[in-house]
Amino acid sequence: MQYRPFGKLDFQVSALGFGAMRLPSKSADYTDIDEAQALEMIHYAIDHGVNYLDTAYGYHGGKSEILVGKALKGGYRQKVKVATKLPVWLVDTVQDMDRYLDEQLRKLDTEHIDFYLFHDLNKDRWAKLERLEALNWAEKAIQKGKIGHIGFSFHDDRETFKKIIDAYPWTFCQIQYNYLDIDHQAGQFGLQYAAQKGIAVVIMEPLRGGRLANPPEEVQKIFDEAPVKRSPVAWALLWLWNQKEVAVVLSGMSNLQQVKENIEIASSSGVGLLSPEELKIIERAREAFERLPSINCNACKYCLPCPNGVNISRNFELYNDAFQKIAFEDARRKYLALPEEERASSCLGCGDCEDLCPQELPIPELLEKVARAFEE
Repeated sequence: MQYRPFGKLDFQVSALGFGAMRLPSKSADYTDIDEAQALEMIHYAIDHGVNYLDTAYGYHGGKSEILVGKALKGGYRQKVKVATKLPVWLVDTVQDMDRYLDEQLRKLDTEHIDFYLFHDLNKDRWAKLERLEALNWAEKAIQKGKIGHIGFSFHDDRETFKKIIDAYPWTFCQIQYNYLDIDHQAGQFGLQYAAQKGIAVVIMEPLRGGRLANPPEEVQKIFDEAPVKRSPVAWALLWLWNQKEVAVVLSGMSNLQQVKENIEIASSSGVGLLSPEELKIIERAREAFERLPSINCNACKYCLPCPNGVNISRNFELYNDAFQKIAFEDARRKYLALPEEERASSCLGCGDCEDLCPQELPIPELLEKVARAFEE
């Protein structure tokens, strides 16, 4: 495993971090975690050098933190730094923050959380935290020994990111970043701006919800023709680790094979590893992606469960398969095989999902688009 500086801290973080948002499930219900398999994956990662474990209050319907707490038994707690997040959208008072933090400590079965994030910040949520004087609250939690360091995860524009970064001497931040998202949300600007201030930058969505791992044929052809043979996953991850500003890359792995593959790639990673010619290959892949129609859903499932039962992320996945992989009939067949209540056409347009979407997608409008594509 390769290790990298974590901002100004005296801590070397593993290049690869374990994101506990896409753990394996025993059924179609994403809250039904396959505990045995998930524990095996996390223990394998830690045994092979991963020392940063990331979860959140809402992951897997609230069950991710419980699973992570079980994974930390047997001496594993001493081998890793644990990060989790305050669900800012559920907070209305300082008492709420106390209640959620204490609940998270119980679920993780630990006396302290090494890295605590204000989850999914945007303009409105940052304004709420300012009104509640949440930073003062967090500093008191540090004094009590409940939290080690404060950070935030982010989904909004670069101006908002800069405002938040400049407001406090953060230890770290977490941004969505990959070779498609260089100008999206905080993007490359945010990465470099935070790093220049000595803030450790944690990367989420390095594979864009898996889309970069299984790219369209047009993109795969570019990689196949490259002089250096790598998997699409390796191209995407090495591109990130090529940049000195990146502290740790979180991967939401769903099976043991993915853990092994990512650890192997991380072990051969490094700053400045890719040649100018290889970076041009990534640019060509980005341009090919951008030419294809798509819905920029990362399958985070924050929008679920839908009150009417629509499987939002699956609908968007099938739409992207239909138009990015030139597999329309196969995608349409899979769409029509969904239970009727899970199809896009069952959306009632309530808009509850839009408030929860980190990508700020107009979900009801996009579901109409999916329904027209597959049902008309």
